[in-house]
Amino acid sequence: MHWIASRIKWIMLVSGLLTFTMIYAAIAPQAALQSTFGATLEGPLAEIVVRNWGALIALVGAMLVYGAFNPPVRKLVLSVAGLSKLAFIGLVATHGNQYLGTQLGVSIAVDAVMVALFVVYLFSTRRGTAVA
Repeated sequence: MHWIASRIKWIMLVSGLLTFTMIYAAIAPQAALQSTFGATLEGPLAEIVVRNWGALIALVGAMLVYGAFNPPVRKLVLSVAGLSKLAFIGLVATHGNQYLGTQLGVSIAVDAVMVALFVVYLFSTRRGTAVA
C-alpha cells in the first residue's frame, strides 16, 4: 500500500491523461462510438448526448491531472473519478455485455485497475495525511 501512496501523483497523472483521451467523443462522436463499442447511434440527439458524455469523461481526466499536482484535493478527486468509473463499469456489466469484445473490454479492464489503485490509496491514507 505504501508503494501506491508514494506514487499516487504519477498514478493520477497517467490515469488522468488516459481518461482525458475521451475528449475524442466530444470532437468526433460517431468515430468514438465505433472505436469503443463497435456501433454508432444516429441523429442529432445522439450527437449531443455522446459529445456531452465525452466532455464529462474528459473533465474527470482533467480533475485527475489537477489532483496529481494538488494534494489537498486528491481524496475528493479520486473519490469522484472512482465512482464515475464504477458507475460506467456497472452499467456495462448490467446492460452492455455484448460490447465487451470490442475496445470497451480493454477500457473496462483499465478503469477497474484505476479504481482498485484509487481505493487502495484512499484506504491507506484515511487516518493520516496523503503522501505528496
